[in-house]
Amino acid sequence: MIRGAILRDVIEEQHEQAPQPSAAGLAEPMRSRWSASVYDDRHRLTDTEVETLLRAAQWAPSAGNSQPWLFFVCVPGTANHDRLVATLSRGNSSWVPRASGVFLTAAHVHSGEDADAPAYSDYALYDVGQAAAHLTLQARSMGLHAHQFAGFDHHVLAESLGVPATHRLLTGIAVGVAGDPGDVDERTAARDHRDRERRPLEEWVRHGRYEA
Repeated sequence: MIRGAILRDVIEEQHEQAPQPSAAGLAEPMRSRWSASVYDDRHRLTDTEVETLLRAAQWAPSAGNSQPWLFFVCVPGTANHDRLVATLSRGNSSWVPRASGVFLTAAHVHSGEDADAPAYSDYALYDVGQAAAHLTLQARSMGLHAHQFAGFDHHVLAESLGVPATHRLLTGIAVGVAGDPGDVDERTAARDHRDRERRPLEEWVRHGRYEA
């Protein structure tokens, strides 16, 4: 067990992405968060870890405490995981199945199943995004990595999962621990060593009226 823990620490160090200068002043776990693509496919989330991650999403702010979301848990060896894997895009099929678990998000967008039903919440997508962010940061605080993705057949997967017409299937959040780059193809391994960059603030922050 000790040897395994040491190996995981070494792999984690190999994968660690140094925060850019603009992130240096952020609080943990925001500062060290990054989207890993190389996962240890032998690692599994415990039931307690799954519940804790979902609790983080549960306590995210939402409009009037509406909590307009559904989360589908997809862990390896379950029917939900098989449903997800069968619909993954080519690019995501190389790394998502290796994660310890995946959480699929859906937003409660309509108050009824009719096509012209009123909106359930004008802020459902915003609130689901906050819930996903809370889960992602909770994962990092637990020594896990999380990687958001949307490359799957949304229509087919929604039908397979029985997502009601009142909801819209949005994204997946792959969660796990860093794996050995030697266990994956070169293209997947290279994803974890790309330069981490963000657009400068002046490109998207306005302190007055918008000026192109």
